[in-house]
Amino acid sequence: MHLPKSARSALVGAVALGAAAAFHGHAAAQVSFAAAGTAAEVTYAKDVAPIIQNHCMVCHREGGIGPMNLVTYEDARRYARRIREQVGNGLMPPYYYDRDIGIQELQHDWRLSTEQIATVIAWVDQGAPLGDPADMPAPPDLIATDEWAFAPDFGQPDVIIQSTPIDVPAIGQDMMHWPIVPSGMTEDRCIKAIQVKPAGNAKAVVHHANSTFRLLNDEGELERTGAQGEHATEYAMGKLGELVPDGVCRLLPANAYVAWDIHMYPGGIGTNAAAEVLEDNIVELGLWLHPAGYEYEYRQDLRLYGIRQGELVMKPHGTTMTQGFLTFDHPVRIDSFQPHGHLRLRSASLEILYPETGRIEVISMISNWSAMWHQSHIYEDDVAPILPAGAVLIMKQWYDNTENNPNVVDPDLWVDAGSRTSDEMSHAWIAVTHLDEEGYQELLEERQAARERRVTDQD
Repeated sequence: MHLPKSARSALVGAVALGAAAAFHGHAAAQVSFAAAGTAAEVTYAKDVAPIIQNHCMVCHREGGIGPMNLVTYEDARRYARRIREQVGNGLMPPYYYDRDIGIQELQHDWRLSTEQIATVIAWVDQGAPLGDPADMPAPPDLIATDEWAFAPDFGQPDVIIQSTPIDVPAIGQDMMHWPIVPSGMTEDRCIKAIQVKPAGNAKAVVHHANSTFRLLNDEGELERTGAQGEHATEYAMGKLGELVPDGVCRLLPANAYVAWDIHMYPGGIGTNAAAEVLEDNIVELGLWLHPAGYEYEYRQDLRLYGIRQGELVMKPHGTTMTQGFLTFDHPVRIDSFQPHGHLRLRSASLEILYPETGRIEVISMISNWSAMWHQSHIYEDDVAPILPAGAVLIMKQWYDNTENNPNVVDPDLWVDAGSRTSDEMSHAWIAVTHLDEEGYQELLEERQAARERRVTDQD
C-alpha cells in the first residue's frame, strides 16, 4: 500500500506520540518484571546508597535543584514510594534518551542501568530496609551546588565571561536580554569544555542563554564570524555543558566579544521556580581552554539547524510533526545532538540517509523529551557518526497540544512558532567536526580495525 506524503507524516507522528504516551507504562513494566526476580534482600546501606550517592544526591541536597533532599537513609525512606515511581518510569535521573534505538555510548550519560532500576524498585517493595549500617559507603565529596560542573575534571574555568546584570520580576511576560561583552582574550585559543551557568536562583528563570563570538570589522562594527557566526555554546534549562573531542578545535577567536541571547521567564518554571524578584541576575560562560599552540587537525563548530518541513502550528487539541534535512559537500563527524522545543515537544529523532544505497540509519531517539531538562547528547569518540560527503541528516520532531501532554496548561489554545515559552520552536543544536577525504578514510580504517580486534578478542 502506498500512502501519500501527508498520510505518511501523520502516521509517523501518531506512532511517535503513541510511543511517548506508552513510555512510562512500558518502562515500569520492564523494571517491575526485573525487580520481581530479585529474591535476595536488598538494603539501603549495601545496595541502594551507592546508586543514590552517585546519581541522585548531586541535585537532591541542600541548595540543589532537586525538590527534596536525599542525603540520608531517613530522607530516602521518607520518599521511597516517590523514588520508586520516578525511577521506575524513567523520569529520574532526568536523561530522556531511548535505550533501545540508535547509538548508546554517550559521554556524561545520566541514565541508570536496568539492574540499578530493578534494585531500587525491589528495595522499596521489600519495605525500604536500612540493612547493616557497616555496609554504608562513605558520603561522596560533592562539589558546591553553585560550582562549575566540569571543575572536578578540569579545575576552575580558564575564562569566565559574565552577561550584564538585569532585574527579573516575580511575574510578567517573557523577557529577552542581548548584552555584548568583551571576552578579554588576546590570542586564538581552542576550547576543551564549555558551560553556561545562571547564577543563584536564576536557574529557574533562564529559559535559554545562547552565546556567539563576534569580532570588530574594519569599520569598527561587531559582526559574526563564519557563515552562522562562531557559536560558543547553547544553554537551556537543565543542560550540563559540552565537551569538545581531542584533536579538534572549537575556536575562541582573539579579541572576540560575546553576544548573549538570553530568554528569561519571570517567576520561573519547574519545581524550583523562584516566584520572586531576582535583582542583578547574571549568566556566566565558563571556558576550559587548551594551551596556546594546541595542535589539531580539524575544526568543530556548533550550529542551530532549523527543522522547517511541516507547519509548526497546532490547533486546539492537535498535534503536528516537523522535519528537516541537512547535507554537507565534505565528510563530517557528528559529535553531539540536542533537540530543542518548548512545552509541547514530546519526541525527537536524528537519522542518516546514505543516497548511494538508500539506507536510513537511526542515530538517536528521544521519545519522552522534557522541556525542563535539555541535554546535549555527546557521542563517545569511537562511535560518533562519520558521514561521507552527500549523506543526509534527517531531523524529526513531534508535538502534542492535547490533554495527554502533562506540560500543556490549556489545550484549547492555538499554538504557533515563536520565542516565548508559550510558543513553540523546532530546531536542533548539532556539533560537527569538518573532515577532509583523507581524515574520513582514516577514521573508517581505524573503526574497521577496532571491530576486527573485538571479534578476535571474542574468539
